[in-house]
Amino acid sequence: MSKHGKNEPQHGRRGFGPHGMGMPVQKAKDFKGTLKRLITYLKPYKGQLLAVFITAVISTVFSIVSPKIMGKATTKLFEGLMMKLKGVPGAKIDFEYIGHIILLLIGLYLLSAVFAYIQQYIMAGVAQKTVYHLRKEVEEKLNRLPLKYFDARTHGEILSRAVNDVDNISTTLQQSLTQLITSIVTLIGVIVMMLSISPLMTLIVVVTLPLSFIATASIAKKSQGFFKGQQKNLGQLNGHVEEMYTGHKIIKVFGRERNSVEEFEKINEQLYRSGWKAQFVSGMIMPIMSFINNIGYVLVSVAGGILVTKKAIEIGDIQAFIQYAKQFSQPITQTAQITNIIQSTIASAERVFEILDEEEEIPEAASPQVMNKPKGEVEFEHVSFGYKKDDYLIEDMNISVKPGQKIAIVGPTGAGKTTLINLLMRFYEINSGRILIDGIDTREMKRADLRGLFGMVLQDTWLFNSTIRDNIAYGREGATEGEIEAAAQAANADHFIRTLPEGYDTVLNEEASNISQGQKQLLTIARAILANPPMLILDEATSSVDTRTEVQIQKAMDHLMEGRTSFIIAHRLSTIRDADLILVMNHGKIIEKGSHDELLEHGRFYADLYNSQFTSGMKNVG
Repeated sequence: MSKHGKNEPQHGRRGFGPHGMGMPVQKAKDFKGTLKRLITYLKPYKGQLLAVFITAVISTVFSIVSPKIMGKATTKLFEGLMMKLKGVPGAKIDFEYIGHIILLLIGLYLLSAVFAYIQQYIMAGVAQKTVYHLRKEVEEKLNRLPLKYFDARTHGEILSRAVNDVDNISTTLQQSLTQLITSIVTLIGVIVMMLSISPLMTLIVVVTLPLSFIATASIAKKSQGFFKGQQKNLGQLNGHVEEMYTGHKIIKVFGRERNSVEEFEKINEQLYRSGWKAQFVSGMIMPIMSFINNIGYVLVSVAGGILVTKKAIEIGDIQAFIQYAKQFSQPITQTAQITNIIQSTIASAERVFEILDEEEEIPEAASPQVMNKPKGEVEFEHVSFGYKKDDYLIEDMNISVKPGQKIAIVGPTGAGKTTLINLLMRFYEINSGRILIDGIDTREMKRADLRGLFGMVLQDTWLFNSTIRDNIAYGREGATEGEIEAAAQAANADHFIRTLPEGYDTVLNEEASNISQGQKQLLTIARAILANPPMLILDEATSSVDTRTEVQIQKAMDHLMEGRTSFIIAHRLSTIRDADLILVMNHGKIIEKGSHDELLEHGRFYADLYNSQFTSGMKNVG
């Protein structure tokens, strides 16, 4: 991945700076359409969602009513104290009444917590079931997509959509939807309760609120530019660090450590400056909001005191009102935050739906042909193919391969060698013509059955993070211990495996860097031998190993090819002298075909290629 690719903001990011402000929000191209489509995934859970809504309302209402009831206890306490101070005979504080109020409040808060728990429990189930089905759809879709989809995109982009974006949807469904319901109900309930106490005091709170938002919005706008700079510099720093660590040997060889450190310090300094400004400016939001809100509380207290003296409200109502005033701004801020999160989530959903809407592979044949005893006869009849319409890479190709033949495909980079193999395996669909195996058109077979006819040993070895035994056994399900070891012996891999401390139980790390490149290749050959396929595709893989290992690999490959139709993508022409048929490709066309000796006699393109390699090799030896 290029450094530029790392500078882009990460998808599925949920931070927007303090209090949901500042950071730029990823927006969907079609918000309404994507939202409607996402809602269709929630339709099967209408009943549960209704239950979530009802429990959220009940939980919120119980918590909203509590300050008003608490105010009554304060009023009763105040009245008792005042009567005592005035010396009223028999005056006392009614602790029994206050006790009842406290018990009632405990009950209400407990009920509120129970309903909040029920709401979260139901919503967790709905969210996880919804995302489970979405993940399943994405996984099944990826399995149906043609190779060209993966060729046109980076692994990181596909992973980001399949993992990060789906995870983003999951988090929003789990948390933000219930928060949104709670915030709206809280806002409505608080306004109703404040109006029931005093319309005048409510007006004071409503008037001071816009001041808070104007101040917040202006600061957020200023901080957004700094957050963009911070993200850009963070991307540059990540790119630089990754580059330096992956290429640390080269840096040391050329003595560029100082340059690397200087570049790091330069980017780090820029990140520090933009990060400091972003955090400082966005950090001013809370103090300014608190200042404006506190002025509002002072005004409310003064107005409340005047109303108490006029007997318009009780002393406990002031306490209750201040609690409601504190609750009033919270749901508004939360709603703004959630709106940002939902925008980001819809953008994630849109990216996931783009995968689901991608053009799939051509459907399997309605009545697929089954090959019981494959011989390995292959025919290309007038095959034409292009990655783009009307721009053919391969045109009118005709090849005839007899069972058990060794076919070498040679040519310069971009000649179409790999494309030919991709067409044979149906990773790409041909535009015209036919490819036949034992007389059956490959399009009339199931793709899995077709690909099961081939064993592959590629230049880029693929081994997974498990034991050597498991990696070899990947070639055939249910293989016995004896069969695995026999395959390793046939591939000349048994000796080196037994020299390892754990033998066949040696666990390969993620990059299989705890064994050599040649040893990796021997394991992939052992895997192919165990699979015992009727046909082989070999991408000659001896270019990055020493001469002794090359001889071992060549012997193992020769053993593997015995009696099997084999297609070899050849890089070193000296290794294919004994091929039954050599296809020389250039610009997507077979320009020569024949045996090694025949092609040398012709003295054309192949002879030039061979002589240039041979001359180069002699010069290197000399």
